[in-house]
Amino acid sequence: MKKLIFTFFLFLSLYAFGQHQDKVDYIKAKVYLSPVPKEKTIKGGVIYRFNVLQNVDSIFLDAKNMDFSKVELDGKKMDFNATEKIISIKHKFEKGESHKLFLEYVTKPKQTVYFIGWDDDVEDNEQIWTQGQGKYTSHWLPSFDDMEEKVEFDLTIEADKKYQVIANGNLLLKTSNDEDDPIWIFDMKKPMSSYLLAFAMGNYDKQVLTTESGVTIENYYYPNDSLKVEPTFRYTKRIFDFLENEIGVAYPWQNYKQVPVHDFLYAGMENTSATFFSDAYVIDSTSFIDRNYVNINAHELAHQWFGNLVTEKNSEHHWLHEGFATYYAYLAEKEVFGDDYFYWKLFDTAKVLSDISEKGEGQSLLNPKASSLTFYEKGAWALAVLREEIGDSAFKEGIETYLNKYQYQNVTVAYFIAEMEKASGKELNEFKELWLKTEEFPEEISKDFLMKKNAAIRKFYNLKNDDASTFISSEILKDSELRTRLKLEILESKDSISEIELSKLIASDDIKIRQFAAQKMGEISEELKEFTEPLLLDDSYITNELMLYNLWSSFDYDRGIFLEKTKNIVGLPNKNVRLLWLTLALFTPDYRPTENVYFHRELVGYTSPIYNPEIRQTAFQYLSEIKALNDDAYINLIKATNHHSWQFRNYARKLFDALWSDQEQKKEIEKIVNQLNSSDLRYLKTKLN
Repeated sequence: MKKLIFTFFLFLSLYAFGQHQDKVDYIKAKVYLSPVPKEKTIKGGVIYRFNVLQNVDSIFLDAKNMDFSKVELDGKKMDFNATEKIISIKHKFEKGESHKLFLEYVTKPKQTVYFIGWDDDVEDNEQIWTQGQGKYTSHWLPSFDDMEEKVEFDLTIEADKKYQVIANGNLLLKTSNDEDDPIWIFDMKKPMSSYLLAFAMGNYDKQVLTTESGVTIENYYYPNDSLKVEPTFRYTKRIFDFLENEIGVAYPWQNYKQVPVHDFLYAGMENTSATFFSDAYVIDSTSFIDRNYVNINAHELAHQWFGNLVTEKNSEHHWLHEGFATYYAYLAEKEVFGDDYFYWKLFDTAKVLSDISEKGEGQSLLNPKASSLTFYEKGAWALAVLREEIGDSAFKEGIETYLNKYQYQNVTVAYFIAEMEKASGKELNEFKELWLKTEEFPEEISKDFLMKKNAAIRKFYNLKNDDASTFISSEILKDSELRTRLKLEILESKDSISEIELSKLIASDDIKIRQFAAQKMGEISEELKEFTEPLLLDDSYITNELMLYNLWSSFDYDRGIFLEKTKNIVGLPNKNVRLLWLTLALFTPDYRPTENVYFHRELVGYTSPIYNPEIRQTAFQYLSEIKALNDDAYINLIKATNHHSWQFRNYARKLFDALWSDQEQKKEIEKIVNQLNSSDLRYLKTKLN
């Protein structure tokens, strides 16, 4: 720690200071961190430079459950008061003064910093990563829960030489790797809200790209995933170049990084210059057709402008973040996958929004408690319609002016609307009322928009009016003018599909048509068996999974053959095919009976914390359904009841409750309780009480 502090002060002289506003204007922060993974603690310190804009008798920072060992103002030791939520320093601060505040502390964050892999015996599986969106960075750094306080943050981090460290900004220096704990020094040039501050530590390699404008992109990956780099980060440079050109404002930060992390809480998070995303999106080439990172890639990158460069004043203006990132991500996908992809995506979201609206559950885009669906999808629709209303030229001019005028500041919807009115010369009162204030989704307007913009969707609506259900599948497939997505929509609108029609669909050379057929199948007849078996090895892991289950269920005399054909398929990152395969193998008595113990051990192994929650949840589900949970699975389930991901935690608790209510299962669980420590038993203790 002393070495870290020394190095930290050594480099203080390298930095200049920025600007901000309020009674006390925090300008710059120099942060140093020394994580202690085994103890799940952070030893840290921070120096804030600030100007006093109005006379005040105290200052405070948000600081959750921190123990402060040193508090100094301009080099002088200060008395302070620290509660569970804040630290405050009483002092007469006069307008016009500039000060330097130094805080040294230790904290064991209850959230926001996640120490992954230090509790198991798997080599090179350890990670630390942060997730600060909302008001959470103050769990590991005395900072500002209010996103209106923008500061230039520079991070200095001490870490074991085994690990890479990634954080916001440019890496200025990494001390020699001959040291056990080298120090990494990161520099930001511009101010940002503290919820966008982030760091990650782990075992990574990286791919480096350079954009047309000269920005460096660093794509991080686990060393064992080198063959997944291309499909995972496919189109990254193209997306970046497109967004920079489409938005019309240069990328506002020094560089850009993308980092997959284990057990992440969301799909991705747009930390300033450093997107963290779930490693469940690290894929191979076959997975790309069923699940890929392209939309998340574009969405989080768009946030670097919409959310990071200009930031909402509060949640009433959240549309300015999520609606914009969603819309520009769709535009990037349009660039990559074509116009049809873009308009069918809007078609899909319009259907969902219309259904919700018809149920009386629509929401205003100005409602601070609106759902993600409203902020993201209705928000993207609002922008698409606004662009149509005022024209491309005025829309792009308004976006460019808005971003340049309010860069590194906080904004409201009114600021944005004013710039669009100025650029277009139009009053937008009707747009505001219909798309921003009204709770209902304007279904007819969206339909007219789609019919005007896209010939395939226009044809679908016309066919639907003529009763598309009368189409037979063979006619749909033969029509060369019908593209894949239009064919699928027509097929979906049919009341039923005959076995003869299914056989035609299965034989299609279009992978999405074959996947549709697989999804529509239940029990398979003898006549269809020869047509469906090849789909066990189709170029879609979703199709593989569907056909393995359907064929195994339909033809008990050939179960061993189906299992043998698919024994080497793992599937998507969630191991969808492998988990099903293991379950079916255990339920097939005459298939490799001597290996059942290994199949069971492998399936139980997937409940371990070394796997992501999606894999674990499916493994728990299958083991529970075939009544094959054992001591190791029970232990992993009890630990999962305390997981940091609330979705997975809730699933684990629900399953645990069901098992606990069964007397036989309860006895089995009680036998292994003494193998767990007190923190693992937090949820179980609520049952005992």
